[in-house]
Amino acid sequence: MEGNVAEVFAARQEGMLPGELGLEWSVVENGRAEGRFRATKRHMAPNGFLHAASVIALVDSACGYACMASAPEGASGFTTIELKANYLGTAKEGEVVACQARLVHGGRMTQVWDAEAINETTGKTMALFRCTQMILYPR
Repeated sequence: MEGNVAEVFAARQEGMLPGELGLEWSVVENGRAEGRFRATKRHMAPNGFLHAASVIALVDSACGYACMASAPEGASGFTTIELKANYLGTAKEGEVVACQARLVHGGRMTQVWDAEAINETTGKTMALFRCTQMILYPR
């Protein structure tokens, strides 16, 4: 990819779920990604706590964007075939939720990614995430 890859993905997500949730990217490169969002009302569940899907949107997008930046030669894309998250904490409105994603396995047919969501305001780990991506090739 040409130019700043994080900026490329930020532009691509406009008008789609990651853009609507205000996800921001500081790093997207081969083998890793880092991003964040500031928790606002749109990220909350009706019970007043951060919605689990907001965290999944962040960590899964980080893994997906980095998967695209780490694609093997000839790959045309990917699809998520499995994901799992363990929630350990939450965030309140106004707090910053950040993530770091890293490639654990980068094969020709699959990639496995780990990500950690952190409440930057408190410094506490909020969630541990793992996903498996199936690499797609043109037919």
